[in-house]
Amino acid sequence: MSINKRFNLCSLFCRWEFGLFVLLITEIIIFASKNSKFLMPRVLFGSINDIISICIISLFVTFVMITGGIDIQAGALVGLASILTGVLWQEAGLNIWIACFITIPLVGLCGLLSGFFIAYCKVQAMVVTLGGSFLFSGLGLLISNVAGTAGYKGISGFPDSFLFITKYRLFNVIPLQVLVFLVLAVTAYIILHKTKYGRQIFLIGVNSNAARYSGINSELVVMSTYVLSAMGAAVAGILLTSYLGTAKSDLGATLTLPIITAVVLGGTASTGGKGSIAGTALAATLIGVMRFGLPLAFKVNTQYLDIPVGLLLLLVVIAGAFLKNNQGLRLTFLLCRKSTGK
Repeated sequence: MSINKRFNLCSLFCRWEFGLFVLLITEIIIFASKNSKFLMPRVLFGSINDIISICIISLFVTFVMITGGIDIQAGALVGLASILTGVLWQEAGLNIWIACFITIPLVGLCGLLSGFFIAYCKVQAMVVTLGGSFLFSGLGLLISNVAGTAGYKGISGFPDSFLFITKYRLFNVIPLQVLVFLVLAVTAYIILHKTKYGRQIFLIGVNSNAARYSGINSELVVMSTYVLSAMGAAVAGILLTSYLGTAKSDLGATLTLPIITAVVLGGTASTGGKGSIAGTALAATLIGVMRFGLPLAFKVNTQYLDIPVGLLLLLVVIAGAFLKNNQGLRLTFLLCRKSTGK
């Protein structure tokens, strides 16, 4: 084998995405060994409805975190998108598809508002998006109450054409949401890794001053990433509404932790400048399979599913900090030498 081929194989096996792929396969094998129903295509693909929101939103939160920011309001925007769609359809009398197309840019404006304060007013992203999560959750509840709909009941009775989005199965097996996720993942990959805009996002994350001096409108680029994240949350909210058949303002209340975990686990640096769509997609799938497999294979109560996800986030952050520390690297090197006897 030539040196170039060996180098290419080594670089492939050392990639973070390859490690995530191995973890995903290991996870599937463990769950399948405990419960044979886990590998049934209808059962496995049926779980996509419960994790599709995490998968879609995490793709675009990756853009935000590569710039060095963070977005913890995406879960609130899912609920806002859901109740907006329902109110525009039921109360305003709009066609359900027109309601969906109006909802996406309206929710995008929420991301624009947060992005403006972060990019142009230099307010910390954590503070702005934390405030945004409360603001948009309250706004969703307000819209629900103004429309005369009890928060716990939501809006239901959607037309069959809308519910068809999440009921359709390609080849009678693969849900349409999987295809939506794949299309969005490919789109996000092209935007982030194959365009000038994507290169600007990475440069801002590495060194915002250098980006500004090179002629990049850093404020506009940073603000745009929050708009993309908000629009991704809107798409996820619409799909979740179609799946449940009910529009509610609190649909995304539990999604924040899994979303951030998926992005960080996917290899995106919390300090910015590093990340990939492939890594985020694999990590989101890994977390989704975990949340589906633990109750099915090990009878874990769904109320406790945030515990393993939180532990996973802590382990990734601690491991990343350890590897960045020179002493940690030297210790790892010495341990490797000792184990090989060299």
